[in-house]
Amino acid sequence: MDRRRFGLLGLLWIGGALAQGKLPTPSAPRIPKPGAKDMCPVCGMLVAKYPHWVATIVYQDGHAHFFDGAKDMFKFYHDPPKYAPGHARAQMVSLWVTEYYTVQPIEAQRAHYVIGSDVLGPMGHEFVPLATRADAEAFLREHKGKRILRFEEVTPELPAKLDAGRF
Repeated sequence: MDRRRFGLLGLLWIGGALAQGKLPTPSAPRIPKPGAKDMCPVCGMLVAKYPHWVATIVYQDGHAHFFDGAKDMFKFYHDPPKYAPGHARAQMVSLWVTEYYTVQPIEAQRAHYVIGSDVLGPMGHEFVPLATRADAEAFLREHKGKRILRFEEVTPELPAKLDAGRF
């Protein structure tokens, strides 16, 4: 087999593997996963038991905090020293939530969050993360949601209101 044909076959194989998600892409972020003993710093639940709801905050030094849902992540985000003395928002480099439909991590700041739906998370009413506005609108209709929020619209008081069933 001549070199050109071998090179072309190699490129086709790599392209096919990338398309199937079998090779990591150089720009793909490395998001840590919770271990069996990782506990949510807000509520104390074992996070790995709820893989469809995991949220993660990664720090500059590579350390990560894991949460059993976006609601507890937001509680932590708005007041890190309350839950983990010595930690500050300025040290955070990335925030991730688990997208409801794909069950894949997405950047928390890019997600659309539905509140007030009939879908409950491990701690009751939850911010349900969705990748697109269209997905959020469809979810809102299908699951009797009350509102769609963006990351910057989640105030420090809103997670507690969600806990109380006030959306």
